[in-house]
Amino acid sequence: MSAGPNTTGALRHVLGHLLTPLLMCVGMGLAYLGAFHAPAPHDLRVDVVGSGPTAQVLAQTLQDKGAGALDVRTVADRETAVTALREQHSFGAYIPGGKPELLVASASSDTSAMAVEKVFTKVAAGQGAPLQVTDVAPVASGDPTGQGVFFLLVALSIGAYASVAVIGGAGAVLPMRIRVLLAAGTSLVVSLVGTLFAGPVFHLVDQGLGGVWALSWLYAAGILLVGVGLHTFLRRWTTLGVMVLFVMLNFTSSGGIYRPELQPGFFGALHAFWNGAGFVEGVRGHVYFDGHALGGHVLTLSLWLLAGAALVAAAGVTEARRKTVDGPCVRAATPAEAEEEVEEAVAV
Repeated sequence: MSAGPNTTGALRHVLGHLLTPLLMCVGMGLAYLGAFHAPAPHDLRVDVVGSGPTAQVLAQTLQDKGAGALDVRTVADRETAVTALREQHSFGAYIPGGKPELLVASASSDTSAMAVEKVFTKVAAGQGAPLQVTDVAPVASGDPTGQGVFFLLVALSIGAYASVAVIGGAGAVLPMRIRVLLAAGTSLVVSLVGTLFAGPVFHLVDQGLGGVWALSWLYAAGILLVGVGLHTFLRRWTTLGVMVLFVMLNFTSSGGIYRPELQPGFFGALHAFWNGAGFVEGVRGHVYFDGHALGGHVLTLSLWLLAGAALVAAAGVTEARRKTVDGPCVRAATPAEAEEEVEEAVAV
């Protein structure tokens, strides 16, 4: 018995919608495996403390043996080395001698600190001495791995981009100004939830909670405005679009698991201007490094917010033009279509 017209149409509909999760499968595999499957240092800045021939020879030997993995320099004293670590210009400082010591700043990146410790443990062993490791910028007690900020980023991102489908799909019949107000209100709620997670619930940070909230709001608001603006142009492909922007490229380049010095160059390049990196590095700088370079990270998040505002404005003009051209014939998404888009986004 041949399939009836209803069965054929339903099958076509299902196959069409299966394309989105299959493309997500490919995209997530390329992004996550490409970024995380084989972390290896390249141009990882480390210092050797000392100005004499011994320090110079050690630094040059490490540079040569590293073959591009390390960027080794010498600094005159311990104070200079600590300053470089606290300004995130270096990720380790080795003080040679009878009792060798390694200075690290795990709050900058725990995985980078571990990579540096692995290198200099071998150096100290070659000198027949145990290595003492001193952490000059430790993370909060509630975040022993230093990756809690990354998982906070994940929670904020999901709350923001899943809401895009609700506002853009179910709210498509609403005027753009109301959708923007909904996006602003949702970003406030998402940021407050994230702040509760970071502070009272899980104690990921032990100071600067107000600044964490502000960064969370900037980040969530940027995603929501970009997503709501894109929905006018992408429609049912919006879910895939925001997943590419705010999951595939965003989580992998944020530096929350591995900083760019341990990743392929593509993700390191994105780290310089992507919004997730702005959030993660902004929180680190605010909480652990006395606000060092915080202005640059706030600027990154603000530019994403402005890009979202520009997209929303363009979307409003486009929708008004469509209504003028199409008149009463323009078709909004049916409740079933809107619900389908929302379920697809939230399920992912």
